[in-house]
Amino acid sequence: MTAVVPTEITDPTNARILAVSEDRIAGFLAEPFAEIARLADLPEATVHERIRAMLEAHTIRRVRQTLMATNLAPGALVAWKVPTEKLDAAFEYMAKDDPFSGHVVIRSTDSETSGSVYRLWTTLKVPVGFSMRKHCDFLARTVGAEAYRIMPAKRLFALGVGHVRRKGMEPGAKTDEPGRVMDTNIVELSPLDWRVLTALKREFAPEEISAEPWRGRAAEAGVAYEEFLRVARSLADRGVIGRFSTFLEHVKPSAEGTRVTRYNPLFHWRVPAGREIEAGREVGRHHILTHAYWREGGDEFAQVNIMAVAHGTDKATVLAHKAAIDAHLDAVGIPVLYTNVFWGGRSEIKPSEIAPAEYEAWCRRVGLDPDAMRAEPDETRSA
Repeated sequence: MTAVVPTEITDPTNARILAVSEDRIAGFLAEPFAEIARLADLPEATVHERIRAMLEAHTIRRVRQTLMATNLAPGALVAWKVPTEKLDAAFEYMAKDDPFSGHVVIRSTDSETSGSVYRLWTTLKVPVGFSMRKHCDFLARTVGAEAYRIMPAKRLFALGVGHVRRKGMEPGAKTDEPGRVMDTNIVELSPLDWRVLTALKREFAPEEISAEPWRGRAAEAGVAYEEFLRVARSLADRGVIGRFSTFLEHVKPSAEGTRVTRYNPLFHWRVPAGREIEAGREVGRHHILTHAYWREGGDEFAQVNIMAVAHGTDKATVLAHKAAIDAHLDAVGIPVLYTNVFWGGRSEIKPSEIAPAEYEAWCRRVGLDPDAMRAEPDETRSA
């Protein structure tokens, strides 16, 4: 009889793998699964078997090489004001029919506050050369949104996942030094770069989880294996490669009812103008945060300028983490002029498409002229 391979995150071997594979494999590696095995102190064959099984069981949502998409295509967090009766349909369209919208979340606040009428939140990437404003105008017409707010990231201070690693973390846990500052400058790529990148970023099928996982991708790109590795390493050197990662199905329960997280809050802070980077570094040093960035919320969101995302299974614990961050900002002398929490509800997460050729093809599919969707010469292209 064939032994059943455990697929729950609570299995000790799986937990050891996931504590590494969620967000500890930075950059590009020719043998990412071998590195996961080394760091988890497990045989590589065991890592292959367990990741394959968890992917097939949908415990792991996807396995892929992530990109620093902020360096490849202009992007933003977009908040949408959608009438209640149209909210679910708008969510469905953004999640299923717009390849350029990534995280799609319906959010709420504990009380009526500035911006609480903006219930639908998405991340959006529009490939280089095309207009984010025109894309949002099209989406607004399509889903019946009454208004939207585009909030590009001016700087990033934290970017990671690590849900398994964060379980049981004490409120206030942080690095000894302030968080790093990541820029969002767009990197220009050659046609060869795009061929390699397109093959590189595709999600892994279970049967691809093996030694030398990029050999098939090189063939797919029509590039010799060693050349594929060379270009991929060059892309990493230019700052456009993120991490190799296994993404958990962290909102929906597993086959046995286990949830990785239950609460997905978006924290807002307004700090004095001119202190955004300082405040972002202090916020970004807290381990509980998966994302932290400088974004301008404008009048719609009481002029907030620092935002961050956390995840947890207990609301009181999540709020304790938020309180610890607030206390730390106060302790280091950074005034918080306003703060709020937008709680995540229904959500779907997928990578945003970033290839210009794919945008042109999408335009034709939905009846748009690609040339009409191009950015105007004076349009701001901050990422």
